[in-house]
Amino acid sequence: MRWQGQELGVVDADALPGMERIDGLVRSVTTPEFAGMTFHEVQCKSALNRVPAVSAMPFDWTVNPYRGCSHACVYCFARGTHEYLDMDAGNDFDSQIVVKINVADVLAREVRRGSWARETVALGTNTDPYQRAEGRYALMPGIIGALTESGTPFSVLTKGTLIRRDLPLLREAKQQVPVSLAMSIAVADESLRAAIEPGAPSFQARLETVRAAREAGFRVTVFLMPIVPHLTDSVAVLDDALRRIAEAGAGRVVWGAMHLRPGVKPWFLQWLAREHPELVSSYHGLYPGASVMAPKAYRTWLARRVRPLLRVHRLTGGEEDDEPRRPSRPGPVVTTSRGRAAVGVGTAAPAAAPMLF
Repeated sequence: MRWQGQELGVVDADALPGMERIDGLVRSVTTPEFAGMTFHEVQCKSALNRVPAVSAMPFDWTVNPYRGCSHACVYCFARGTHEYLDMDAGNDFDSQIVVKINVADVLAREVRRGSWARETVALGTNTDPYQRAEGRYALMPGIIGALTESGTPFSVLTKGTLIRRDLPLLREAKQQVPVSLAMSIAVADESLRAAIEPGAPSFQARLETVRAAREAGFRVTVFLMPIVPHLTDSVAVLDDALRRIAEAGAGRVVWGAMHLRPGVKPWFLQWLAREHPELVSSYHGLYPGASVMAPKAYRTWLARRVRPLLRVHRLTGGEEDDEPRRPSRPGPVVTTSRGRAAVGVGTAAPAAAPMLF
């Protein structure tokens, strides 16, 4: 692996943010309660990651305590990031989890700096901060505490029901800084969900988490994403999903068709050929060559199905493409420990709902 070198103190320019020093690996751990998984514990140098200026994301800063994700979602766009570690974007992404064990302490130092402008920080935009590893390492309470104590607004997007553990802490944080919560709930049919998101909680378990967060005082956004062409885009499936989401008390819904980025497309198409071979030719038509997004014609067709159902179930929200985007900014686009970009100082803004797919 690129981050397991022979010399101490060597900086690897190809490593992921926070993993540039290849002597950052503390140990690799396997335990019976996490059979088939390996946790690679690292000491990170930086916690805050600046989002590239060219990105359409509605936030500038992220924190990612984990790399890889045990939810094992076949469609996860972040799979390609594992290839930077000389791991594969398939099984390794699901089972070889990089854990930044000191991320909360590093974050606390970064947000105490006089130069920190208390801009919104998004959690859960790459891999899930409430995946199974969080049950072992409990990094999120420290991250929440560091952001809250510094007066930094933040948002959390997750599939993980483990967030319920931290609802009291999040409720306290909300008294001091803007905090927004979002739950990603994509597949209502449990047999399909188990096939396409084999390590994630069930649809119903996530709905119960939405209900618990609402009862804790949060207006929860549900990301009905990705909508998977020919598998979860029928009127009956969408109607059932939105009905159940409304009954759980979601505040709003953001929806969108599946993206297939380069790092995930081969893995997803391999899964499709095994599970639904009858759909392979259709997918080559929807996502030809290097295409990432479904064609506009499909997205328009999908909108005509979803929008009336939102009204039927009295849900607010909209399509992923309708979500507000931050204005572009000039200059260098990434701030990591490899090099600090010269950026303007902003002011604290309300927490924005993150985009995952």
